[in-house]
Amino acid sequence: VQLVESGGGLVQSGGSLRLSCAASGSILRIYAMGWYRQAPGKQRELVAQIPSGGSTNYADSVKGRFTISGDNGKNTVDLQMNSLKPEDTAVYYCNADISVRFGVAQRRSHYWGQGTQVTVSS
Repeated sequence: VQLVESGGGLVQSGGSLRLSCAASGSILRIYAMGWYRQAPGKQRELVAQIPSGGSTNYADSVKGRFTISGDNGKNTVDLQMNSLKPEDTAVYYCNADISVRFGVAQRRSHYWGQGTQVTVSS
């Protein structure tokens, strides 16, 4: 399974960016997809998640500014980020909870993208 991200970059405070992530490979089922971020010197944290068939959830710090959306048919997830703040600066990682074929069985694991840098200048 491979997760490929795109859309990071440099933006001024108050600006917008859109991140996209596409999952590919021998995917049997996607249980959830989401975005995490990690700022220098800080732990990786959940930004937003969209479970298959469930409701989305967001970190309190991004509620009302970020919107996550997914396309189950294309195995993609996007993160629209508006009203960006300098404290949103981080490497953003796509994450997917996926089951794949493993021999005659299935194996469920979390997969990560390579990360994309988002920098918000003040």
